[in-house]
Amino acid sequence: MAVEEEGLRVFQSVKIKIGEAKNIPPYPGPNKMRDCYCTVNLDQEEVFRTKIIEKSLCPFYGEDFYCEIPRNFRHLSFYIFDRDVFRRDSSIGKVAVKKEDLQKYHGKDTWFQLQPVSADSEVQGKVHLELRLSEVITDSGVVCHKLATRVLECQGLPIVNGQCDPYAAVSLLGPSRSEAKKTKVKRKTNNPQFDEVFYFEITRQLSYTKRQFDVEEEDVDKLALRVDLWNASNLKFGDEFLGGVRVPLKVLGQAGVHDAWYFLQPRENGNKSVKADELGSLRLNIVYTEDHVFPSERYSPLTDLLLQSAQVEPVSASAAHILGEVCREKQEAAVPLVRLFLHYGKIVPFVSAIAHAEINRTQDPNTIFRGNSLTSKCIDETMKLAGMHYLQVTLKPIIDEICTEHKSCEIDPVKLKESENLETNRENLRQYVDRIFNVITTSGVRCPTVMCDIFFSLRESAASRFQVDQDVRYTAVSSFIFLRFFAPAILSPNLFQLRPHHPDPCTSRTLTLISKTIQTQCWSPEHIGHIGDNDLNFFLTVLQANFKESYMAAFYDYFNEQKYADAVKNFLDLISSSGRWDQKSIETPIMLKEGFMIKRAQGRNRFGMKNFKKRWFRLTNHEFTYHKTKGEGALCRIPIENILAVERLEEESFKMKNMFQVIQPERALYIQANNCVEARDWIDILTKVSQCNRKRLSTYHPSAYLNGHWLCCKQSIDSAPGCTPCTGGLPANIQLDIDGDRETERIYSLFSTYMSKLVKMQEACGSKSVYDGPEQEEYSTFVIDDPQETYKTLKQIVSAVQTLEQQHAQYKRDKFRKTKYGSQEHPIGDKSFQCYIRQQSESSTYSI
Repeated sequence: MAVEEEGLRVFQSVKIKIGEAKNIPPYPGPNKMRDCYCTVNLDQEEVFRTKIIEKSLCPFYGEDFYCEIPRNFRHLSFYIFDRDVFRRDSSIGKVAVKKEDLQKYHGKDTWFQLQPVSADSEVQGKVHLELRLSEVITDSGVVCHKLATRVLECQGLPIVNGQCDPYAAVSLLGPSRSEAKKTKVKRKTNNPQFDEVFYFEITRQLSYTKRQFDVEEEDVDKLALRVDLWNASNLKFGDEFLGGVRVPLKVLGQAGVHDAWYFLQPRENGNKSVKADELGSLRLNIVYTEDHVFPSERYSPLTDLLLQSAQVEPVSASAAHILGEVCREKQEAAVPLVRLFLHYGKIVPFVSAIAHAEINRTQDPNTIFRGNSLTSKCIDETMKLAGMHYLQVTLKPIIDEICTEHKSCEIDPVKLKESENLETNRENLRQYVDRIFNVITTSGVRCPTVMCDIFFSLRESAASRFQVDQDVRYTAVSSFIFLRFFAPAILSPNLFQLRPHHPDPCTSRTLTLISKTIQTQCWSPEHIGHIGDNDLNFFLTVLQANFKESYMAAFYDYFNEQKYADAVKNFLDLISSSGRWDQKSIETPIMLKEGFMIKRAQGRNRFGMKNFKKRWFRLTNHEFTYHKTKGEGALCRIPIENILAVERLEEESFKMKNMFQVIQPERALYIQANNCVEARDWIDILTKVSQCNRKRLSTYHPSAYLNGHWLCCKQSIDSAPGCTPCTGGLPANIQLDIDGDRETERIYSLFSTYMSKLVKMQEACGSKSVYDGPEQEEYSTFVIDDPQETYKTLKQIVSAVQTLEQQHAQYKRDKFRKTKYGSQEHPIGDKSFQCYIRQQSESSTYSI
């Protein structure tokens, strides 16, 4: 979801690896150990939580989290919590990284010291103030000055213990002043509208002129206004501090008026009782990305150049292949390229072209796709995107069962526990392997068409290049489908959305043994060295160790039968055959998303209470249901074809954040998600899966129908047509949600980053064209089959990139001219905007 900025869309995303914590302070009791988990928060809104690591002061999490960020934020925060025997959670410490500082840690493993957590420092939100200094003539004829302070509104205040009942306290600070006044309490809202005015008398000996107030500078410097926001609490501990701001009166200047938004700040005294180094530290790897995307027509020259890549002869002279040559890591290029080609339906010819070229450059069939090539990375990314639901329907049921049953499958005599039986464990493992092997080899009919077409191309190119080797047509396909797709998904199901968290150590060991055996069954040992992939180094190490472990060799004898080899061969034949059907339809329901949310009663019973209840929601490609709890029967079933629209619900309807509505023919189901990221995910997936419904609405009501009328348009008829256009439709393909312009913008950013390499590649083309001798060492890293054609493409790339650079620079200049510091978009206290202002001031040559 993008934030709109004057014709430009801004996308924010973050990818986080939560590694481990160390030196957590011991529990103050006889049992020093703690049960800790870590949360990821946008400001104070939790968007992800790791599993609990029990009985450890150095918990290892090893979890990955990715999300698109649907709103602006100030801090990306991480909290370490301890759960005690009464299942109460207490915070140990936190890491808060300012948005403007995220680039400092981009892609780096970094240890952060945990900081104390206190109410004084847990601040978010902003306040709108208006200050006006005026002269008043008293009854005695004396001229005095009064400061009128208007507290208009606040936005984004934190929710404390599930509620927010805010009020503002206003004080005039100075050498001898301590006046304090309060607004009324606004109940159940974190976006309160106060609009209250307070007057403070300022007595000074000032001369009066008609033109201006002659305010003495030293007196003004001694005065400041303090506005603190509080949450009115019924607890005996008193009201909770939400944030404050200090405004020096010198901002009034000659005009005597100041109107601005301010970010709320923590209190300066804070919680100083605990030293930061006493709380431990947390290892994180953070990759924050912000894409500024122009309208489509700006990207047409670069997009067209990229999409022609499959037709360029040779393909090494194409724009897409050149991107792979100049990027430091092939993965950098593969991700946006695959998404762009998938979006425009041209992934198969592109991958086929670069795979065919790579196979033709290969001399030995045993070295096909060896190394970290653009081809292997692109196929990996295609399988990850197009095959995610294939993995869900194929592996998720059996993976869930393995993680739930916790059967011991350890067959290494050295690691066997005293209470375990080796033969029982072997039988448990054999049954699991047999079942997973069967679900994989019988799943060919569900393999996505795009994957089958790519596998067909690989098979044909390999067979044509190495006509003597009859096995190469199978190994070219099996090296991807087993080594890079099924085996890693079994080994780390959380990375493939098959499980919410990394499995516990016992289950992880079971999955490792299963993954080893499946790979050995389905991929010949002599082909271990085919792939050089940093992401699979661990798996390759495991694979190579298989043949040194006698206990694994004995276990493989169970599967040394021809029926297993035949099943693999038949499976590979099926998924690498082209033209079997045009479009696969999966009749088996696919579980797309599930989880707890809060829903409002739909009013199906005329006299029933329309209250809010927590329910377990489940979405498949057939229906949307909710249940009292997970595993119980459905309380309500909504067929996908009955979903007419899915839209956000304005917060004012029920004074609740993160609400959305699933609109049906007779009523709307109002639902509250747990956070903004989850709300966006549910809206997106529900919209995608219902996109092709014939009766989808074009308009809707953004607010609820309450007390006999719609809150948005005040119409009294509950069946009145909507008053607001529905949001733009998304692709009907539930597997892919790709913005082509965003991917082109990312490719432009890569070309811009590696511009020096583009220039060097141009030099290499010139050198090759005029010099037939040995290749110069500095140019040897580039694949250049046709120097003239490659140079021509490079020239077009540089031209397109320079044009986009100029447009980005112009946009920044225009934005800088129009933006006001202290506006609602850029409140005072916005450090990132202050940095931007400073950079523009230093680099700009135009007047402000």
